[in-house]
Amino acid sequence: MSKAIIVVGLGSGDPDQLTLGIMKQLKTATERYVRTKDHPVVSWLEGEQGIEFQSFDSVYEEKDNFPSVYEEIAAKLVARAQRAADDTTILYAVPGHPMVAEATVQILRRRCPEEGIELQVRGGESFLDEAFVRLGFDPIEGFQLFDASDVGGMTLDPRMHTLIGQVYDTFTASDVKLSLMEMYPDDYEVIACHALGVEGQEQIFRVPLHELDHVSGYGNLSLIYIPASQDDQLRNRSFQRLHEIVAILRSPEGCPWDREQTHQSIRKNLIEETYEVLETIDDDDPDHMREELGDLLLQVMLHSQIEEETGTFTAYDVIQALNEKLIYRHPHVFGELSAEDAEAALGNWEAMKAEEKRSKGIQPEEQSALSGVPRDLPALMKAYKLQKKAAKAGFDWEDISGVWAKIEEELAELKASVQQAESADEQSLELGDVLFSVVNAARFIGVDPEEALSLTIRKFVRRFQHVEQRLKAAGKTPATSSLAEMDKYWDEVKELEKQS
Repeated sequence: MSKAIIVVGLGSGDPDQLTLGIMKQLKTATERYVRTKDHPVVSWLEGEQGIEFQSFDSVYEEKDNFPSVYEEIAAKLVARAQRAADDTTILYAVPGHPMVAEATVQILRRRCPEEGIELQVRGGESFLDEAFVRLGFDPIEGFQLFDASDVGGMTLDPRMHTLIGQVYDTFTASDVKLSLMEMYPDDYEVIACHALGVEGQEQIFRVPLHELDHVSGYGNLSLIYIPASQDDQLRNRSFQRLHEIVAILRSPEGCPWDREQTHQSIRKNLIEETYEVLETIDDDDPDHMREELGDLLLQVMLHSQIEEETGTFTAYDVIQALNEKLIYRHPHVFGELSAEDAEAALGNWEAMKAEEKRSKGIQPEEQSALSGVPRDLPALMKAYKLQKKAAKAGFDWEDISGVWAKIEEELAELKASVQQAESADEQSLELGDVLFSVVNAARFIGVDPEEALSLTIRKFVRRFQHVEQRLKAAGKTPATSSLAEMDKYWDEVKELEKQS
């Protein structure tokens, strides 16, 4: 006879929920264990029926967290079953149904086959059964169940009936409240329940969400219920809702303008929205940034929706590809490699990026050293990236003195081109050479030329607006003022900036 553990469910709290079969198992078992005696049925079995249990309540006091408690309980049961004589029946009783929110049973299901122990699981009425009856909803309408320790507001779907179990105490209820507030308004009505179906102990409270942790009496038999709602406003924080809205806008019943757009027609919008986001970053304006990031996300959604309509890919494919890339290119986070600093992390990223190319049949070593720089980058940014790649390949000056000499050389050629009245194309090329050389100087001193020029532009705008304001106070405009007057106010704001 093989070693065996029999697991039975004690129901959600009322002795009437015990089945005849489970009562027989309880009476005939040689040894009986219960995860916790803090359950009304255990008290009834020991007091009224004389059926005694050994509990694992002491393990809760020995361990710092629930996962450790559950692992220890399972380990003790497996060890006892291994030592037991062949005619010994090891019975393990758990609250509710053994297969509903019972971590110890899941651990036993994994370990018992490895240890050569037969595991038999007998049912039992779970807290779900009583919830369906006492709260009056049919789970086939749409139902989701969460552990209180693992509720994430963004994982909730308000269109489905939601039950949250394992709400052991007020602190847990407070954590649940904060998670729910990510999706629901603070005053949204939720239902807290204690001991559903247990005669004389059942309590049901309907409270606004912000008062959820003010309800007293949370314990092992507590749960929280949020009825299903078809109010789409509750889903306005979900990505799924955004996807639906964009699809509606592009549908025959949607917006005529949105329907007409193509990748090319909204291409410039993607660029403009990106720069508007950058402006909010430079201005350190979080509120405006939130809005502009939304506008940028809309462009991503529109381009994805256009492709979804042709069957090429969807926004969810975009997300999947991004998730897979992030995991693959961070082996020091999601894999077995390590990275002690940012430079090592970047090295891992580049190595995995090269490996990705090889998997697609692209040999990085056979590509140009300048490959990988987007064609349509702004010229200043593109020059900077190209020069960095060339320098990495060994095409660079030994020190910055070579850069200064090159700038002087190119500047002299530009002056000569202008003085000799060469064609506009020739002068344009010479000017480009000067700018390209200046970008090299930026690279040598570790400054991003795009950012440096942006700082200067903002400084220019700020100073010029000061000049305009001072002229306006004097009843003038730049057009009606002399350069000397404007220079005076320009120098004035420069001095004020030094003092601030």
